Amino acid sequence: MLKKNRKGYIYLLPALVLLGVFVFYPIIYTIIFSFDETKAAGFQFGFGTYQYLFNDKRFIQSLLNTVIYAVVVPFSSVFISLILANALANIKNKTVRGFFQSVYFLPYVTSVVAIGLVWSWLFNSEYGIINYLLGLLGVDKINWLNDPKYAMTALIIFAVWKSLAFNTLILTTGIASINPQYYQAAKIDQAKGSTIFRKITIPLVSPMIAYTYMISLIASFKVYTEVYVLFGGRTLDGKVSTVVRYIIDRFYGDQDFPLAFAASVILLLIILTVTMVQKVITRNKIHY
Repeated sequence: MLKKNRKGYIYLLPALVLLGVFVFYPIIYTIIFSFDETKAAGFQFGFGTYQYLFNDKRFIQSLLNTVIYAVVVPFSSVFISLILANALANIKNKTVRGFFQSVYFLPYVTSVVAIGLVWSWLFNSEYGIINYLLGLLGVDKINWLNDPKYAMTALIIFAVWKSLAFNTLILTTGIASINPQYYQAAKIDQAKGSTIFRKITIPLVSPMIAYTYMISLIASFKVYTEVYVLFGGRTLDGKVSTVVRYIIDRFYGDQDFPLAFAASVILLLIILTVTMVQKVITRNKIHY
C-alpha cells in the first residue's frame, strides 16, 4: 500500500512539512508549556496555571463575552444573509442583480480598520448618524463606544454588518445553483413565496447554510480585530474583552506565557467541541 501511494505522499510532503512546522508544532508546544508552573527558566509540570485561569474574573468575563458574541453574531448574520441572498436571487434583471451583489460584497474586500473608523463615527454619541436616526424616533442619545452597558451591542451590530458580505455571496451562489424546475413546479401548484422559501430554498441550500454558520461560529470565538478597531486598547470594565484579547494582553502585556498558553488551549478545546457538536446536530438536517 505504501509503495502504491508513494507518489501521493511525495506530493503531500511539502504541505505536511508546512503544517507540521507552522500548525502542529506550535499547538503541541502551547499545550505542553501551558502546564509550566515556573514562569521562568526550566519546566515544572502542574495544573496551577489552569486553576488560576478559572479563578481569574478577567478571564471568566472575557469567556462570557465571547460566548454571547458567538451565540448572537453567527445566527443573526446567517439569517439576514439568507434573506438578502433570496431577495438577490429573485431579481430578474442581471445588471441590477450584479450591482447589488457588488454593493453587498464590498465590505468583504475593504480594510477592517477603515470600516471600523467609519463605524466609530456612525456610533459617535454627539455626531453619529445612528443617534441622529434614533433621535427622530424620540430616543435619547446613546454613548455606544464609552458606556459599558451598550458597548457589546455596538460590537455585535458592527460584526453582523461586517460578516453579511461573505455569507450573502456564498448563499446567493447556493440559491442560484438550485434547479429552476423545482420553483416552476411549485408555482404551478400555486405555492406561496414563503412556502417556496421554507420548503424548497432552505432545504436545498442547507449545506451552504451549515458551511457559512460554521465558519462564522469559529470566527466568532477568535474575534479580536473588530474589538480593537472600535474600542482601541479599552476594555470598558471588561465588557468588550474577549478570550483572544485576554490571551494577547497576558502574552505581550503581562508576559505571563503559561497563562496565555493555557487560555489558548481552553479556546482551542471550546472551538473543537462546538464544531463537533454542530456537525452532529446538523448531520440529519442537511440535504446534499
